[in-house]
Amino acid sequence: MSEQLEMSEVTRIFEKPIEEVMHESMMPFAEYVILDRALPRVEDGLKPVQRRILYSMNELGLTPDKPYKKCARIVGECLGKYHPHGDTSVYDALVRMAQDFNMSSILVEGQGNFGSVDGDGAAAMRYTEARLSALSLELLRDIDKETVDFTSNFDDTLKEPTMLPGRFPNLLVNGANGIAVGLATNIPTHNLSEVIDGTIAYINNAKDRKKTTLQELMKYIKAPDFPTGGEIVCDDMEEIYRTGKGKLVIRAIFHVEKEGDKRNIVFTEFPYQVNKQAVLRKISEYKEAKKAGYDMIQDIIDESDREGTRAVIKLKRDANVKEIISMLFNQTDLSKSFGVNMVAIAGGKPKLLGLEEIIQYYVEYQRNVIKKRSTFELNQAKESEEIHEGLKIAIDNI
Repeated sequence: MSEQLEMSEVTRIFEKPIEEVMHESMMPFAEYVILDRALPRVEDGLKPVQRRILYSMNELGLTPDKPYKKCARIVGECLGKYHPHGDTSVYDALVRMAQDFNMSSILVEGQGNFGSVDGDGAAAMRYTEARLSALSLELLRDIDKETVDFTSNFDDTLKEPTMLPGRFPNLLVNGANGIAVGLATNIPTHNLSEVIDGTIAYINNAKDRKKTTLQELMKYIKAPDFPTGGEIVCDDMEEIYRTGKGKLVIRAIFHVEKEGDKRNIVFTEFPYQVNKQAVLRKISEYKEAKKAGYDMIQDIIDESDREGTRAVIKLKRDANVKEIISMLFNQTDLSKSFGVNMVAIAGGKPKLLGLEEIIQYYVEYQRNVIKKRSTFELNQAKESEEIHEGLKIAIDNI
């Protein structure tokens, strides 16, 4: 008996090289994180959690013409039906889609405290309310016309869309950022009108069987357009759009105002995802520490209000404005680099994409969406025709 027990225990022990064990264990996990958590789809520009939130809100009927609903209700709907992860991650994603300083075009309309560009966090989900924005309806339009594929949810009780119809190029408009296992994405935001104009030009050329060059696309989409503004400094934007990878610098926008015999530097736009209060606090710390050059700063005042951003650096009478500006750009986040890395899920796999490829994938996807919608509407019309013919026959024979 004891010998049999020992033999059975021994047979359960296998020797394998650590390289194989790590590969077999990590690859499924990495694939899950890449496809189901961290990276957006090129077709609708959404990560799974964002897609599930918007779909849940659509199912709840939270259109722009309806009253707001508590975010706790929305998060609960999404968690219980489609996204069985922490409520914090779902609420954070919901909040981000409502922040006009993070999104070029918001997908969620928020009511209540949804945070600020100064680094203030959103209020708890039990206090805030939300509904879909008018633009997000374009991502969801025709979803009830068999335009997209559906898959089972986590417990096989419901169906959820694998993608949204996405009637505008959301990946370029609102960008994306995320970190997966061995991969990361950082796609800048763009101007909605410019992206649509570029896409229309691509479609028109395709109709005439002409290839759209990158140079032609860049007549419409010249560079990223960040929601907080700022000036983009880049040696070769064309190369970034060609390869999908590169670095650009975003600088704060400023002007100089006279105040008696003194001058003030007024910053009205800050680099993307820079905490305004943190920058002003850092300048104040340098001033208090009497760091070289900062002794020429007399005062730092944040005059920002609902009308816009206005951060004032008051200088002393004999200060050299150009030297102060150069110093601030070099030593603070008033000038910040943005590493472009346009990675998205395309064809079921993560791929580094250039501007042309993103639009190409998007247009091809829209062709399929329109084809499926047309097929659905045709079948509906045929069914209606049969009913009308039957009614006509019945009436004729009464």
